[in-house]
Amino acid sequence: MEEYVGELWHKLVTGAAEREYPQAAVALNQMEKTIGVMFRALGGDSGLAIGAAAEARHGARRRWLQRIAGSGEKTTQASLDDHGLHLPPRIALFADEALNRDLYLWLAALAAHDMGSSGDWLLDNQRATVITLALWPGLEARYRRLVEACIAQRLPLERLPRTEAAREAAIRAALHEPGSVAALPPGKRPVQPVPLWLYASPNATRKARALQHQEAGGDGGPPEDGERKRHRAEQTDMPEQKHGMLMIFRAESLLSWAEYVKVNRSLDDDEDPSASRAAENMDQLSVAQDGERVASKLRFDLDLPPAGEDDQLVGEGLPLPEWDYRTQQLRPDYCRLQYMAARQAEPTPLPERLRRPAQRLRGQFAALAPQRRWLKGQPDGPEQDIDAFVRLHADRQAGHTEAAGLYLAQAQRERDLSCLVLADLSLSTDAWISNEQRVVDVVRDSLMLFAEALGATGDRFALYGFSSLKRGQVRFHEMKSFAARYDDAARGRIAAIRPGYYTRMGAAIRQSTKLLEKEPAGQRLLLILSDGKPHDLDLYEGRYGVEDTRMAVSEARRAGLKPFCVTIDREGAAYLPHLFGPAGYTVVRKPEELPKRLPLLYAQLTGR
Repeated sequence: MEEYVGELWHKLVTGAAEREYPQAAVALNQMEKTIGVMFRALGGDSGLAIGAAAEARHGARRRWLQRIAGSGEKTTQASLDDHGLHLPPRIALFADEALNRDLYLWLAALAAHDMGSSGDWLLDNQRATVITLALWPGLEARYRRLVEACIAQRLPLERLPRTEAAREAAIRAALHEPGSVAALPPGKRPVQPVPLWLYASPNATRKARALQHQEAGGDGGPPEDGERKRHRAEQTDMPEQKHGMLMIFRAESLLSWAEYVKVNRSLDDDEDPSASRAAENMDQLSVAQDGERVASKLRFDLDLPPAGEDDQLVGEGLPLPEWDYRTQQLRPDYCRLQYMAARQAEPTPLPERLRRPAQRLRGQFAALAPQRRWLKGQPDGPEQDIDAFVRLHADRQAGHTEAAGLYLAQAQRERDLSCLVLADLSLSTDAWISNEQRVVDVVRDSLMLFAEALGATGDRFALYGFSSLKRGQVRFHEMKSFAARYDDAARGRIAAIRPGYYTRMGAAIRQSTKLLEKEPAGQRLLLILSDGKPHDLDLYEGRYGVEDTRMAVSEARRAGLKPFCVTIDREGAAYLPHLFGPAGYTVVRKPEELPKRLPLLYAQLTGR
């Protein structure tokens, strides 16, 4: 009975202390696309991602009912840094759902311009608000509604101590008239959170973000509502004491029922199924570098082929530059691209399962092959143009004596096209998409059918694949060059491809650009097949890899090429517009349809 009454009391107090409106809540995953469009349309950096912000203790005064219930200690603060715009994963501050949506849009507009940073949170937000309202006066009414609704939820001035009331009055004045407050009055306690302003970004290291990603994918599972959560983190040292308290008695002398019960005793290397749930309740994650080796490291290395089974190196490799967005400079000879050849690439005929679709594609693409056609109204030719003679006779009867071309001539219609297909062969292509096929199997079928279709048109094409192992080894697989024939030997090289390492896409695109630049065709298409973001073990992750790939695509366009990306990554629409532009990519939702769609997509891109 005591537990039952206590549970009822807890629900009553926490419900009364709650300052949110769940029925009007708006989630970030519902608004992410709209926020992204608005943020970039108003001038925001297109390389920044939209993600969830971290929860943090604000330390400000709470209502007495919140203190009794032990709630309201944390808040989710919007922030902007070099990696992205971080917004609350859920906004339920107002009873009106439209106001919660407007708050998301206002924060996106506020972050869309580089306002600089003076280190003063109050002055920076006032300056950002003034500039935003000056550039986009249509947001004035929406901003005023948000200010009134926000102030209505803050603690009344008459209930605050004198020093806190003065600070709160300054915050309200800065909200009503941005730019009117030069500094906050002194005080010991932090001011109440201001949801209309941006805060300093938490100091999250790359390792902490990687840990967060692993926790989200662990057995603990994501939050039930599917919202992504971000954590504050710090880098720390491993503790020296590993054995806890010093036992001053012999624990084995204690007898308990556990000695006679069969239990599943966990080992040090076992995964903790509750780790994700524990991380959700932590205010800050501490990440340390542990020098000890564990079994997970061994499992990772087993994914990599031994040297005797790996593909063969061809040549000494080619030095290539790489773009560093942090310094806005192109690092010369920073990467080394290495041509690779499969050890077991025997000549292979077209697989039986692909023969019927290949025959159908050849029939469709045969209409695009070069053909002879008759040109009318020519001054000379092997045959007379009957229509021209009839017009000439009619003109003479009408009194006109000018003679036009009266003969037919034949002309050869040529296709002035060259296409290079660059396929991503990273480890992620080893993922299974069905009980029968992996991603790499779909890539093989797509390349074979694509080559069969282009063989019917006579267009010049080349097939390459790539993966990478840091900047010193960007692996470049040649399956068919422009000069080589597409025969059983080329099919054998396609059949021999297998998942490699990582995805240093920028270097592979630069080498493909060099190869395609040498083609004399009037239309040159660089077709990229990918299944995920650019990534590698070193610095080539996150925005660094994205910006280098974007620069490589820009270099290809300046060289007169037409780069286009075909991806099976369902989240590709979140980053591919920044890399290839809004019309420079397509997302294939069903990977198994890629072999059929790729040749037809080529026909659309070449405008034939």
